[in-house]
Amino acid sequence: MFGAIGTQELLVIFLVVLLLFGSKQLPELARNLGKGLREFRKAAEDVKRELDLDDIDRDLRG
Repeated sequence: MFGAIGTQELLVIFLVVLLLFGSKQLPELARNLGKGLREFRKAAEDVKRELDLDDIDRDLRG
């Protein structure tokens, strides 16, 4: 029900963001959002890798 966002909803969200932040700040906002998502994905991958290493270590200890 809430998972599917259509074209009209995206357009309304875009217009609200445009009104709130203005056209000059929008590229900077998108750039910062991209950097934040990139850092979040990297941190999530680091946690996953650390958990996998703990599992391997636990299996080796038996």
